[in-house]
Amino acid sequence: MPAQDITGQRITGQRGAGQRIAGHGAFGPLSGIGDEAAPGVDGQLAALRRLGWTAVELRAVDGTALADLSPTAFATLTRQLADAGVTVTAVASRIGNWSRPITGDIGLDLTELDVLAERCAALGCRLVRIMSYPNDGLPQGEWADRVLARTAVLADRAERAGLVLVHENCAGWAGDRADRALRLLRAVDSPALRLLFDTGNGVPYGYDAPDMLRDLAPYVAHVHIKDAVRLPDGSTAYTLPGEGDAGVARCLRTLAAHGYTGALSLEPHLAVRPHEGLTRAGEDAVDLFVRAGRALVALLDAERPGGGPA
Repeated sequence: MPAQDITGQRITGQRGAGQRIAGHGAFGPLSGIGDEAAPGVDGQLAALRRLGWTAVELRAVDGTALADLSPTAFATLTRQLADAGVTVTAVASRIGNWSRPITGDIGLDLTELDVLAERCAALGCRLVRIMSYPNDGLPQGEWADRVLARTAVLADRAERAGLVLVHENCAGWAGDRADRALRLLRAVDSPALRLLFDTGNGVPYGYDAPDMLRDLAPYVAHVHIKDAVRLPDGSTAYTLPGEGDAGVARCLRTLAAHGYTGALSLEPHLAVRPHEGLTRAGEDAVDLFVRAGRALVALLDAERPGGGPA
């Protein structure tokens, strides 16, 4: 059935001029968080060219978050993307993420959102990734109340700017539980708040991602693709899509069954993991990103009618 929001309105993900894969359903462009391949724009675009993709998700350039780029650097970025014919599927902000606990200053997030509103308009992009604030010693009830209140303020500002905030199943109050994610959507009750589902986050956060997605799929407007395994010591090792225990193929089938037509954005975490301080630049990172992208294409090809399940 087509994806719907909690009021019954159909949801479609961000679409662009990217490659379309005829697997289960018709997903939108294949994309990727560019700085997972290379710090600079040239390297990010080179990785996309090797994959034959024409869409990117922006997070940072040369180690600087998109919202913190100088006007000159941002103008250069937009010109390079336009010259390369690359569209932007989403921007990965720091709003509510692992570095901004619920006791911090919401002013940081509001300022970042205001800057991104202007930059998304220039980029032709509406989706902004957010999270729901790690706790900082508050009782569970107060943590929840503050998250709901803050997200409502952010969604109101996003709606007035023509943006859609997409909450990721990652760090924060609603990150690892479907019931909390649904409560967040219902409490905020805004067309400017939807969900981003990352296929690989269940492994490090200790939940079954395909099971969670069954409840959340109707509200998903953007997707990150990664895969991982849990090691005997409890740590996480990231793998090529389809080679880990995250259930990526199951997630793709569920999304297709719910009519998801948005982008699939690669975030392999093989060379770059900002929350862990891992940044492996150079050809190694580009090669790992390209290998992960090709693995995703192979996974989608395996899911095509007649190709058999992955």
